Amino acid sequence: MAIKKIGVLGTGQMGAGICQVAAAAGYDVVMADINLEVAEKGKAGIAKRLDKAVSKGKMDAAKKDEILSKLEPVESMAAFEDVDLAVEAATENMELKLALFKKMDEACPDGAILATNTSSISITYIAAATKRPDKVIGMHFMNPVPVMKLVEIIKGLATDDATYEATVEASKKMGKTCVTANDAPGFIVNRILVPMLNEAVFALQENLGTPEDIDEAVKLGLNHPMGPLALADLIGLDTCLAICEVLHDKLGEDKYRPCPLLRKYVDAGWLGRKTGRGFYQY
Repeated sequence: MAIKKIGVLGTGQMGAGICQVAAAAGYDVVMADINLEVAEKGKAGIAKRLDKAVSKGKMDAAKKDEILSKLEPVESMAAFEDVDLAVEAATENMELKLALFKKMDEACPDGAILATNTSSISITYIAAATKRPDKVIGMHFMNPVPVMKLVEIIKGLATDDATYEATVEASKKMGKTCVTANDAPGFIVNRILVPMLNEAVFALQENLGTPEDIDEAVKLGLNHPMGPLALADLIGLDTCLAICEVLHDKLGEDKYRPCPLLRKYVDAGWLGRKTGRGFYQY
Protein backbone atom coordinates (compact mmCIF):
# COMPACT_ATOMS: atom_id res chain seq x y z
CA MET A 1 0.00 0.00 0.00
CA ALA A 2 1.44 3.38 -1.04
CA ILE A 3 0.86 6.17 1.47
CA LYS A 4 0.51 9.61 -0.10
CA LYS A 5 -1.65 11.60 2.29
CA ILE A 6 -1.60 11.57 6.09
CA GLY A 7 -4.10 12.86 8.61
CA VAL A 8 -2.90 13.70 12.12
CA LEU A 9 -5.42 13.96 14.94
CA GLY A 10 -4.03 16.16 17.71
CA THR A 11 -1.76 19.13 17.03
CA GLY A 12 -0.09 19.58 20.40
CA GLN A 13 3.55 18.84 21.15
CA MET A 14 3.60 15.31 19.74
CA GLY A 15 1.02 15.74 16.99
CA ALA A 16 2.64 18.89 15.61
CA GLY A 17 5.99 17.12 15.58
CA ILE A 18 4.50 14.23 13.61
CA CYS A 19 2.93 16.70 11.17
CA GLN A 20 6.30 18.41 10.71
CA VAL A 21 8.32 15.27 9.95
CA ALA A 22 5.59 13.90 7.68
CA ALA A 23 5.46 17.13 5.67
CA ALA A 24 9.28 17.30 5.54
CA ALA A 25 9.20 13.79 4.04
CA GLY A 26 6.95 15.05 1.23
CA TYR A 27 3.58 13.84 2.47
CA ASP A 28 0.46 15.99 2.20
CA VAL A 29 -0.76 16.37 5.80
CA VAL A 30 -4.15 17.38 7.15
CA MET A 31 -4.05 18.60 10.75
CA ALA A 32 -7.14 18.12 12.92
CA ASP A 33 -7.86 18.95 16.55
CA ILE A 34 -10.89 19.99 18.59
CA ASN A 35 -11.48 22.86 16.13
CA LEU A 36 -9.82 24.75 13.29
CA GLU A 37 -8.37 27.42 15.58
CA VAL A 38 -6.40 24.86 17.58
CA ALA A 39 -5.19 23.14 14.42
CA GLU A 40 -4.03 26.50 12.99
CA LYS A 41 -2.22 27.20 16.26
CA GLY A 42 -0.41 23.87 15.79
CA LYS A 43 0.75 24.91 12.32
CA ALA A 44 1.85 28.32 13.62
CA GLY A 45 4.00 26.57 16.20
CA ILE A 46 5.66 24.52 13.47
CA ALA A 47 6.29 27.67 11.44
CA LYS A 48 7.93 29.29 14.47
CA ARG A 49 10.26 26.32 14.97
CA LEU A 50 11.15 26.25 11.28
CA ASP A 51 11.90 29.99 11.32
CA LYS A 52 14.32 29.36 14.18
CA ALA A 53 15.99 26.58 12.18
CA VAL A 54 16.37 28.94 9.21
CA SER A 55 17.82 31.72 11.39
CA LYS A 56 20.42 29.27 12.74
CA GLY A 57 21.36 28.12 9.25
CA LYS A 58 20.05 24.58 9.81
CA MET A 59 17.45 24.89 7.05
CA ASP A 60 16.97 27.11 4.03
CA ALA A 61 13.86 29.24 3.57
CA ALA A 62 12.76 27.30 0.49
CA LYS A 63 12.60 24.05 2.49
CA LYS A 64 10.66 25.78 5.25
CA ASP A 65 8.11 27.07 2.73
CA GLU A 66 7.86 23.63 1.14
CA ILE A 67 7.11 21.98 4.49
CA LEU A 68 4.49 24.58 5.42
CA SER A 69 2.81 24.23 2.03
CA LYS A 70 2.20 20.54 2.80
CA LEU A 71 0.33 21.30 6.03
CA GLU A 72 -3.42 21.94 5.97
CA PRO A 73 -5.22 22.70 9.26
CA VAL A 74 -8.83 21.50 9.05
CA GLU A 75 -12.04 21.93 11.02
CA SER A 76 -12.57 18.26 11.87
CA MET A 77 -11.84 14.64 11.00
CA ALA A 78 -14.33 14.91 8.15
CA ALA A 79 -11.29 16.05 6.13
CA PHE A 80 -9.75 12.59 6.61
CA GLU A 81 -12.02 11.28 3.86
CA ASP A 82 -9.12 10.70 1.46
CA VAL A 83 -6.12 9.98 3.70
CA ASP A 84 -4.10 6.79 3.40
CA LEU A 85 -2.83 6.92 6.98
CA ALA A 86 -4.38 8.58 10.02
CA VAL A 87 -2.26 9.06 13.14
CA GLU A 88 -3.92 9.77 16.48
CA ALA A 89 -1.79 11.85 18.85
CA ALA A 90 -4.22 12.76 21.62
CA THR A 91 -3.76 12.70 25.39
CA GLU A 92 -2.76 9.36 26.95
CA ASN A 93 -6.29 8.52 28.07
CA MET A 94 -7.85 5.17 27.18
CA GLU A 95 -11.49 6.29 27.05
CA LEU A 96 -10.62 9.29 24.89
CA LYS A 97 -8.58 7.21 22.47
CA LEU A 98 -11.35 4.63 22.08
CA ALA A 99 -13.89 7.37 21.33
CA LEU A 100 -11.56 9.04 18.81
CA PHE A 101 -10.79 5.78 17.05
CA LYS A 102 -14.47 5.06 16.56
CA LYS A 103 -14.85 8.49 14.92
CA MET A 104 -11.64 8.13 12.93
CA ASP A 105 -12.82 4.74 11.68
CA GLU A 106 -15.98 6.38 10.35
CA ALA A 107 -14.17 9.37 8.81
CA CYS A 108 -11.36 7.55 6.98
CA PRO A 109 -11.79 5.68 3.69
CA ASP A 110 -11.90 1.90 3.58
CA GLY A 111 -8.38 0.50 3.54
CA ALA A 112 -6.78 3.47 5.30
CA ILE A 113 -4.41 2.65 8.13
CA LEU A 114 -5.34 3.92 11.60
CA ALA A 115 -2.26 4.44 13.78
CA THR A 116 -1.99 5.54 17.38
CA ASN A 117 0.91 7.34 19.01
CA THR A 118 -0.02 5.83 22.37
CA SER A 119 2.96 5.27 24.63
CA SER A 120 1.46 2.47 26.72
CA ILE A 121 -2.12 1.44 25.83
CA SER A 122 -2.90 -1.89 24.14
CA ILE A 123 -3.14 -1.68 20.35
CA THR A 124 -5.37 -4.75 20.35
CA TYR A 125 -7.80 -3.04 22.73
CA ILE A 126 -7.90 0.15 20.65
CA ALA A 127 -8.32 -1.82 17.41
CA ALA A 128 -11.35 -3.64 18.80
CA ALA A 129 -13.20 -0.30 18.88
CA THR A 130 -13.03 -0.15 15.06
CA LYS A 131 -14.44 -2.10 12.14
CA ARG A 132 -10.93 -2.55 10.69
CA PRO A 133 -8.74 -4.06 13.45
CA ASP A 134 -6.44 -5.46 10.75
CA LYS A 135 -5.58 -1.86 9.76
CA VAL A 136 -4.85 -0.55 13.28
CA ILE A 137 -1.25 -0.25 14.46
CA GLY A 138 0.91 1.49 17.04
CA MET A 139 3.28 4.15 15.75
CA HIS A 140 4.99 5.49 18.87
CA PHE A 141 7.17 8.51 18.12
CA MET A 142 9.60 9.88 20.70
CA ASN A 143 9.62 13.45 22.03
CA PRO A 144 10.68 15.82 20.47
CA VAL A 145 9.59 14.16 17.23
CA PRO A 146 11.75 16.18 14.78
CA VAL A 147 14.89 15.33 16.80
CA MET A 148 14.42 11.78 18.07
CA LYS A 149 15.11 9.07 15.50
CA LEU A 150 13.13 6.20 17.01
CA VAL A 151 9.63 4.99 16.21
CA GLU A 152 8.25 1.93 17.97
CA ILE A 153 5.98 -0.06 15.68
CA ILE A 154 3.44 -2.21 17.53
CA LYS A 155 1.14 -4.74 15.89
CA GLY A 156 -2.13 -5.57 17.54
CA LEU A 157 -3.42 -9.13 17.56
CA ALA A 158 -5.30 -8.58 14.29
CA THR A 159 -2.89 -6.19 12.49
CA ASP A 160 -2.04 -7.56 9.05
CA ASP A 161 1.39 -7.67 7.43
CA ALA A 162 0.52 -5.13 4.74
CA THR A 163 -0.38 -2.55 7.41
CA TYR A 164 2.85 -3.22 9.28
CA GLU A 165 5.01 -2.97 6.15
CA ALA A 166 3.36 0.26 4.96
CA THR A 167 3.76 1.84 8.40
CA VAL A 168 7.43 0.91 8.59
CA GLU A 169 7.99 2.29 5.08
CA ALA A 170 6.30 5.60 5.99
CA SER A 171 8.31 5.87 9.21
CA LYS A 172 11.58 5.31 7.36
CA LYS A 173 10.60 7.92 4.77
CA MET A 174 10.23 10.35 7.67
CA GLY A 175 13.85 9.62 8.57
CA LYS A 176 13.09 7.36 11.51
CA THR A 177 14.62 4.11 12.70
CA CYS A 178 11.98 1.51 13.51
CA VAL A 179 11.94 -1.14 16.21
CA THR A 180 9.12 -3.65 16.51
CA ALA A 181 7.62 -4.08 19.98
CA ASN A 182 5.13 -6.64 21.20
CA ASP A 183 1.73 -5.35 22.24
CA ALA A 184 2.42 -5.29 25.97
CA PRO A 185 1.96 -2.40 28.45
CA GLY A 186 4.55 0.32 27.87
CA PHE A 187 6.00 -1.53 24.87
CA ILE A 188 9.83 -1.37 25.03
CA VAL A 189 10.89 2.21 25.76
CA ASN A 190 8.35 3.16 28.40
CA ARG A 191 8.41 -0.25 30.05
CA ILE A 192 12.02 0.60 30.93
CA LEU A 193 11.98 4.40 31.07
CA VAL A 194 8.88 5.28 33.08
CA PRO A 195 9.67 3.07 36.10
CA MET A 196 13.05 4.84 36.21
CA LEU A 197 11.40 8.27 36.13
CA ASN A 198 8.93 7.14 38.79
CA GLU A 199 11.82 5.92 40.98
CA ALA A 200 13.49 9.31 40.62
CA VAL A 201 10.30 10.90 42.00
CA PHE A 202 10.40 8.44 44.92
CA ALA A 203 14.02 9.52 45.49
CA LEU A 204 12.87 13.15 45.63
CA GLN A 205 9.95 12.27 47.92
CA GLU A 206 12.35 10.49 50.29
CA ASN A 207 14.78 13.45 50.28
CA LEU A 208 17.66 11.54 48.73
CA GLY A 209 18.59 14.82 47.07
CA THR A 210 17.28 17.98 45.47
CA PRO A 211 15.89 17.78 41.92
CA GLU A 212 19.15 19.32 40.71
CA ASP A 213 21.30 16.80 42.59
CA ILE A 214 19.23 13.81 41.49
CA ASP A 215 19.38 14.88 37.86
CA GLU A 216 23.08 15.72 37.97
CA ALA A 217 23.88 12.36 39.59
CA VAL A 218 22.04 10.44 36.86
CA LYS A 219 23.48 12.55 34.04
CA LEU A 220 27.08 12.13 35.17
CA GLY A 221 26.82 8.74 36.86
CA LEU A 222 24.87 7.01 34.10
CA ASN A 223 25.99 9.21 31.19
CA HIS A 224 22.43 10.25 30.35
CA PRO A 225 21.94 13.45 28.32
CA MET A 226 19.13 14.65 30.61
CA GLY A 227 18.23 13.97 34.22
CA PRO A 228 15.08 11.93 34.96
CA LEU A 229 13.13 14.73 36.65
CA ALA A 230 13.88 17.20 33.86
CA LEU A 231 12.90 14.51 31.35
CA ALA A 232 9.64 13.86 33.18
CA ASP A 233 8.92 17.60 32.99
CA LEU A 234 9.58 17.49 29.24
CA ILE A 235 7.32 14.48 28.68
CA GLY A 236 4.57 15.87 30.91
CA LEU A 237 3.93 14.62 34.44
CA ASP A 238 0.33 13.76 33.56
CA THR A 239 1.58 11.52 30.75
CA CYS A 240 4.14 9.89 33.07
CA LEU A 241 1.40 9.23 35.62
CA ALA A 242 -0.94 7.79 32.98
CA ILE A 243 1.75 5.36 31.80
CA CYS A 244 2.55 4.36 35.40
CA GLU A 245 -1.13 3.65 35.96
CA VAL A 246 -1.35 1.48 32.83
CA LEU A 247 1.75 -0.49 33.84
CA HIS A 248 0.50 -0.93 37.41
CA ASP A 249 -3.04 -1.86 36.36
CA LYS A 250 -2.19 -4.23 33.52
CA LEU A 251 0.91 -5.90 34.99
CA GLY A 252 -0.31 -5.91 38.60
CA GLU A 253 3.08 -5.49 40.24
CA ASP A 254 3.87 -3.05 43.04
CA LYS A 255 7.12 -1.98 41.37
CA TYR A 256 5.00 -0.01 38.88
CA ARG A 257 3.00 1.82 41.58
CA PRO A 258 2.94 5.57 40.81
CA CYS A 259 4.80 7.66 43.37
CA PRO A 260 2.35 9.65 45.55
CA LEU A 261 4.42 12.80 44.95
CA LEU A 262 3.97 12.40 41.18
CA ARG A 263 0.24 12.14 41.66
CA LYS A 264 0.28 15.21 43.93
CA TYR A 265 2.08 17.30 41.29
CA VAL A 266 -0.46 16.28 38.67
CA ASP A 267 -3.32 17.11 41.03
CA ALA A 268 -1.76 20.55 41.51
CA GLY A 269 -1.60 21.10 37.75
CA TRP A 270 2.20 21.17 37.85
CA LEU A 271 2.64 19.12 34.69
CA GLY A 272 6.12 20.24 33.62
CA ARG A 273 7.25 22.44 30.76
CA LYS A 274 3.81 22.73 29.16
CA THR A 275 2.38 24.42 32.26
CA GLY A 276 5.53 26.30 33.27
CA ARG A 277 6.04 24.31 36.43
CA GLY A 278 6.86 20.73 37.32
CA PHE A 279 9.88 19.60 39.29
CA TYR A 280 11.43 22.80 37.92
CA GLN A 281 9.98 26.21 37.03
CA TYR A 282 10.15 27.36 33.40
